[in-house]
Amino acid sequence: MSEFQLNILKHLGDLGEIKSTLQVFPDVDSQDVLSALNSLKAHGKLLYTKNDKMLYELTSEGQEILNNGSHEMKLVQLITDLGKLQIKDVNAKLGPNGKVGQARAFKNGWIVKTKENELELSEKCKDPSQLQDETKLLLQKIVNNETVDDKTINDLKKRKLVLPKKLTDFIVTKGEDFSLELTKFETDVTSDMIVTGSYKDLKFKPYNFNSQGLQATSGALHPLNKVREEFRQIFFSMGFTEMPSNQYVETGFWNFDALYVPQQHPARDLQDTFYIKDPLTSDLPEDKVYMNNIKAVHENGKFESIGYRYNWKEEECQKLVLRTHTTAISAAMLHKLAKNPKPTRLFSIDRVFRNEAVDATHLAEFHQVEGVLADYNITLGDLIKFMEEFFEKMGVTGLRFKPTYNPYTEPSMEIYSWHEGLGKWVEIGNSGIFRPEMLESMGLPKDLRVLGWGLSLERPTMIKYKVQNIRELLGHKVSLDFIESNPAARLDEDLYE
Repeated sequence: MSEFQLNILKHLGDLGEIKSTLQVFPDVDSQDVLSALNSLKAHGKLLYTKNDKMLYELTSEGQEILNNGSHEMKLVQLITDLGKLQIKDVNAKLGPNGKVGQARAFKNGWIVKTKENELELSEKCKDPSQLQDETKLLLQKIVNNETVDDKTINDLKKRKLVLPKKLTDFIVTKGEDFSLELTKFETDVTSDMIVTGSYKDLKFKPYNFNSQGLQATSGALHPLNKVREEFRQIFFSMGFTEMPSNQYVETGFWNFDALYVPQQHPARDLQDTFYIKDPLTSDLPEDKVYMNNIKAVHENGKFESIGYRYNWKEEECQKLVLRTHTTAISAAMLHKLAKNPKPTRLFSIDRVFRNEAVDATHLAEFHQVEGVLADYNITLGDLIKFMEEFFEKMGVTGLRFKPTYNPYTEPSMEIYSWHEGLGKWVEIGNSGIFRPEMLESMGLPKDLRVLGWGLSLERPTMIKYKVQNIRELLGHKVSLDFIESNPAARLDEDLYE
């Protein structure tokens, strides 16, 4: 027990009740008083109630007025002594507060201005000795802690003559276990206490069942993973199978050539694609028929295609790249499907990489959500219908479709949805029907058509979690508090609002 705590208990024992700690302990800071009271209250020694009082103390200017009179009274005295005073000489005679005194004296009706721009006493002020210095009297009331109305207090505060001072007072009464000694409370029951029976004579600290326990240290799913899982469940509910997508490095063949992207296409430049330096190349598919078909499609055309009319080079296909889209996985899976053609539904969600400048909406790596649906004799209408069903499960309805160009799909469509927040239609995905020359090169039957579509994972996540800068969602600038505090995502109707 501290000396101050013992002092509190002694005063409480002598007085029976401490009606004001400010009066009993005027020199002790209120925070120190509160700390001591809380400690004694925890031991059942006392109870207390808290009262906050708002008092006011004088500023240096206010103290000067209290000692020597207000600025307006000093001005009246000066004019009394001189008879008249030029307005331009007010500040010279009274200093920087001369104009304040002049304004207050005019307001009180104590002075008037002559035609010669001089100040003289008014008729109301024939006998200056009878004037009351209201400002000084008010400040004296403040010092004496007398009641002053709020309007007057606010006026004195505006004039910077007083400053508010909050005082905390306590009323203290005896507790159930009041005494001048503190008993140490036990916090745990030990085996020795039980064996010896000593626990019967001990006092235990009461449990606070309302207090919050320590937060358990644990990991947390990243918001991208939460939204990714929601997308996976949508795909599963629609009968899709997830494709293996953990191969980040692909050959140029699967990333470009198999998708009917010519070898001179700008997307294959170093400015757009990351190429692997070591190893520089890798093997191509052993299916020679497929390889010959790809070469024929690119050079002179095949399967009703006229081709790109250039010399296709196999060594260009062998170069290794960080995949620029997950469609490379779809192409490889469709090639496997050619061995046993049948309707199928596949999807993948994983990282892709593109060599582009990083800004608030672009990263050099991001996630792509992709789905492919293979069936016999399906059409563009089936693609539109499926897109509407797919996005409706995310709470996105009223889609619009716009024709576009993709090297490996024809026809191709961009998917748009109305964004309430931006007040305009925004692109939310891309889609199309894979080109016949791409599918028939693999050996797939002509009437087995494949629908494909894709969208980013970052965009719906940013909208869902109200993230403005993509660099705050993925990368070294991500806040761990942001990851831990956000609940699991639900792709409901407000996803694109």
